[in-house]
Amino acid sequence: MAKRDYYEILGVSRNASPEEIKKAYRKLAIKFHPDKNPDDKEAEEKFKEAAEAYEVLSDQQKRQRYDQFGHAGMGGGMGGGGGAGMNMEDIFSQFGDIFGGGSPFGDMFGGGGGRRRQRQRKGSNLRIKLKLSLKEVANGVEKKIKVKRYVSCNSCGGNGAKNGTAINTCPTCHGAGQVSQVVNTVLGQMQSATTCPTCNGSGKQVTDKCDSCHGSGREIKEEVIPINIPAGVSDGMQLSMSGKGNYPEGGGVPGDLLIVIEEEENGFFVRDGNNVHYDLFLNFADVALGTSVEIPTIDGKVKIKIEAGTQSGKLLRLRGKGIPDINGYGRGDQMVHVNVWTPKKINSEEKELLEKLKASDNFEPSPDKKDKGFFERMREFF
Repeated sequence: MAKRDYYEILGVSRNASPEEIKKAYRKLAIKFHPDKNPDDKEAEEKFKEAAEAYEVLSDQQKRQRYDQFGHAGMGGGMGGGGGAGMNMEDIFSQFGDIFGGGSPFGDMFGGGGGRRRQRQRKGSNLRIKLKLSLKEVANGVEKKIKVKRYVSCNSCGGNGAKNGTAINTCPTCHGAGQVSQVVNTVLGQMQSATTCPTCNGSGKQVTDKCDSCHGSGREIKEEVIPINIPAGVSDGMQLSMSGKGNYPEGGGVPGDLLIVIEEEENGFFVRDGNNVHYDLFLNFADVALGTSVEIPTIDGKVKIKIEAGTQSGKLLRLRGKGIPDINGYGRGDQMVHVNVWTPKKINSEEKELLEKLKASDNFEPSPDKKDKGFFERMREFF
């Protein structure tokens, strides 16, 4: 089933301001919150859907990428790119602050504290640049890269305690990870939960630090990570792999690995969106008499026919020989620009032949309506 448009989900226009997006999400989150709609799967799915839309549209870079490439630009099957697969814990953890801290619905809608979730720390993201050839861009590719990142300490399991067990319940929040306070909002007086300042939301305190990580709960490790690059990416596009960033100090969930695409220069082609352009140079005799020539494409060499009398500047289109659209809407074309090569130096015999040709009436330029100028050809092409 195709994903719904994020702007449609939130009920805002594509040029909505950040404040309008935030206001729209807040309204939907209140309407479909699980505490207000207990055991209502449909409401829960709409709550998740709204959170996913807000995660993308509230982030300037993600929103720009979504506007340009749609859902495919959010990382696709790589996970984490556009909020796909978000669970309820992710939502409460990431967007609790939009309501003034934590999730204020527990007391407001009679759900009590049972639905409150401890806010998990999230580690920092890692960013790498990945160079791809035009062929890799066109066909998609799997790359294996070495990444040094913080991972969970093997000795303590990531909690920073000796043997993973030297831990007591936090005396301030009594293990909840949050402390409650009453706040005044536009909806009236509400009880809100904020992260416990003593344990930073973990609900626990380390009594004896781990000897391996000295209480940080993490260690540096070099990993080989396979990255599946979809066909049709472009220079500067950013993909994301959820959970492949740094593990946070003291425990939590790892950040993301951000992959920035760098497209290598190609000696044959110039990319223009999903189309590629190629300059074909021919001598005067070939275009006058007609010929067949072999030219490169992204997928290998092909033979094309040059009709007798072909004019310099003519554009030939090879359909489907360009770049696949990242959203799956077909494939671009290869445009072949015919250029007649004029020799810079000629010998006496060549000069004599050219002088004879020059005198022929047939060699006088006499363009007809079919022979379009450069701007007319470009207008027709686009």
